[in-house]
Amino acid sequence: MRRVWPDGRPIVRSVIGILNHEGAFADFVAVPQRNLYVVPDSVATDLAVFTEPLAAAFQIPAKLPLRREDRVVVLGDGRLGNLCAQVLASLCDRVLVIGKHTAKLAILRKLGLETCLLEDRPRERLADVVVDCTGSESGLPTALELVRPRGTVVLKTTVAGTQSMPWAPIVIDEVRIVGSRCGPFDRALAALERGEVQVQPLISDRFKLSNGLAALERAQSKDALKILLDVERD
Repeated sequence: MRRVWPDGRPIVRSVIGILNHEGAFADFVAVPQRNLYVVPDSVATDLAVFTEPLAAAFQIPAKLPLRREDRVVVLGDGRLGNLCAQVLASLCDRVLVIGKHTAKLAILRKLGLETCLLEDRPRERLADVVVDCTGSESGLPTALELVRPRGTVVLKTTVAGTQSMPWAPIVIDEVRIVGSRCGPFDRALAALERGEVQVQPLISDRFKLSNGLAALERAQSKDALKILLDVERD
């Protein structure tokens, strides 16, 4: 049965800035009230902009039962990898972040997390859970080199194009693959309000909205984590 609006138009899924709906680089954006979450007054705007990626991090424990003793590896030292690592470290005692960028890994170490460079990663398959936040085609194959038999790989990565890899190890070792995308905004806002995660270190730079093109260029830098557009100063 086809779903339609009261006026007979077909209901088509849309996501602002992603699917069937233009983005939100504007002073005002009209959205249905049911789509809105109230940001607590105590949460500064600089922190609130992390709600969406932090919610994606909280989707992992929302879908996956985790134990304090689980050995967890997060692949990727970018913004999402950092937030996933912080969330998981509050639930599991052994969390290791593996990445390619010494400066980004340094931020994680200052937050008390264990890190290592990709080339120095463990060679034993001991991880109970591996979370792929690399954004790379190599993420899943690397995860399979780290996860134990009957362990779990959580995919946070979406890669354009066709991927080709041997699937036999997944079948033979009965590895569980879990897709994980968006998450609970209310939980993320509560975490920001309570100071459960630290997001200020992820702000790499800020620009006026009138200098938005330069901001987009800066966001493509390998060392950039989060670039802010400051609308109020224009």
